[in-house]
Amino acid sequence: MLSPASSPSAGVDAGGRRQAWRSRRYRWDLRFSPYAFVAPFFLFFTAFGLFPLLYTGWAALHQVELTDPDAMTWVGLRNFTRLWDDAFFWNALRNTVTIGLLSTVPQLLIALGLAHLLNFRLRGSAFFRVAVLTPYATSVAAATLVFVLLFGRDHGMVNWALSGVGFGAVDWQNGPLASQLAVSTIVVWRWTGYNALIYLAAMQAIPGDLYESAALDGASRWQQFRHVTVPSLRPTIFFTCVVSTIGATQLFGEPLLFNGGSGATGGSDHQFQTLGLYLYEQGWVNLHLGRASAIAWAMFLMLLLVAGAARLVRGGSR
Repeated sequence: MLSPASSPSAGVDAGGRRQAWRSRRYRWDLRFSPYAFVAPFFLFFTAFGLFPLLYTGWAALHQVELTDPDAMTWVGLRNFTRLWDDAFFWNALRNTVTIGLLSTVPQLLIALGLAHLLNFRLRGSAFFRVAVLTPYATSVAAATLVFVLLFGRDHGMVNWALSGVGFGAVDWQNGPLASQLAVSTIVVWRWTGYNALIYLAAMQAIPGDLYESAALDGASRWQQFRHVTVPSLRPTIFFTCVVSTIGATQLFGEPLLFNGGSGATGGSDHQFQTLGLYLYEQGWVNLHLGRASAIAWAMFLMLLLVAGAARLVRGGSR
């Protein structure tokens, strides 16, 4: 006589339970696996992105020094209102805008031209694509130190070339516009190849039928570039403009190292001190963490305004 555990009905019940468990586990896997895969990103973002942002905002509302970061004195918005009357802050903002324009506009124009050249079938095209990316892979410290030698007042190669065509020596580190132009040159050299490859990838996604139609209509190479390539690259150009603006706002390494051993002042007269340098000077030189946090949040709010304005411009151009 069969026992209840070994009866056919017991086997069917056990098999049904296993099937139900597998079905339930499969549904859980479909529902929760995507969240498990993206959870590490959100954990790291919360620890190293969101928490520092919120803590910086909290510190901006206090008077706090680097020598004793746990001793906070509530001051409300005083750190922000002080920026309104701070001549050094406005000087850093003007320098940031000027260096940003001097570096972003030529950088993107040159990158667009390079991408257009690389888009043709060239012999050894892979070598040239790697070559244009080499400056981006170079250390900012090494690149800036080399440019400091190139822009030297007495023995720099740039002044030597200028003297060869009849110009006098330029004091690249102490002249207001000259120093900003020199810093911008470093940024252009480092980031042009990176943007050129972004434009190249976007160009290769443009359908060839558009160029064939334009050629049948009698369009020259230049007309094809103006009326086919550039309009098709409009979203990519918009993206690079926004990213380059963010990078210009956060510019730090190039002006810091270009100043040599003078620290974060951005020259003897603060002539190329950017917002990033001014933040560093307030927080890690003058030890005013509260004021540095206010500057950081001011930069963050500026970037939000720029992003909002860019979104409105793009929406209006559609």
